[in-house]
Amino acid sequence: MITKDGRFAYEAAGLPDATPLIFLHGIGGAARAWRQQLATFGDRFHAIAWDMPGYGGSAPLAAVSIPALADALQQFIAQIGAANPILVGHSIGGMIVQKLLVQSPKLARAVVLAQTSPAFGKADGDWQKSFIAARLGPLDRGETMKSLAPSLVKELVGEDPDPKGMELARECMASVPEASYRAMMLALIGFDQRSTLKDISVPTLLLSGSKDNNAPAPMMAKTATYIPSAEYVELAGVGHLANLERPHAFDDALGGFLDSVTAKSG
Repeated sequence: MITKDGRFAYEAAGLPDATPLIFLHGIGGAARAWRQQLATFGDRFHAIAWDMPGYGGSAPLAAVSIPALADALQQFIAQIGAANPILVGHSIGGMIVQKLLVQSPKLARAVVLAQTSPAFGKADGDWQKSFIAARLGPLDRGETMKSLAPSLVKELVGEDPDPKGMELARECMASVPEASYRAMMLALIGFDQRSTLKDISVPTLLLSGSKDNNAPAPMMAKTATYIPSAEYVELAGVGHLANLERPHAFDDALGGFLDSVTAKSG
């Protein structure tokens, strides 16, 4: 589906008048990475997954940054008429959610920060430079997203991932436009919302994987202590792509949180 302004492509399941539940993918993802979750939660929610700007059928941004992506998300929510949504942000999707909550603290009914971080260090930091070099170096040397997809996905996942989920993860990674992948990687640098965690005023679930090297579980557990109304759940043996590696474990954790949110607010 495409929004009225033609800028955003998305997939959706469920009744349009149910509570909106919006899924936001990571740098190597796409709306279709959430199809299992749309199927699981479409019976109770208006489950929606966007293609981030520059992905799938969504138009790229003129200049990519986390604030610009947060603005785009707010515009997407307005376009689809999703009042008081629950937002589920994975990886960079979770960073976009954090930024959106600074701009519009009451926009969301609740949020899930899945395998994400409140900061990505300094632009001049050695770790950040080596991270970017490791991700973009192969493209500079002539590799393509399609040729890199199998190794990129393999590096991200934990123990015994679901084969169908891995096939979908590789398909999504292979289809990311190189320009979008590069721009999103560079947008990470300097991201830092640590000082605003204390201001998050909506129910929040932090979801981690014990084998996630990109958003390590101990860091996420610590982050949860700074958010007033946060719950923390760690999935054992899971790497960075929980909803594709262990879809049932991910859905159970998310479902439990959604039950508590809807029970509290009726």
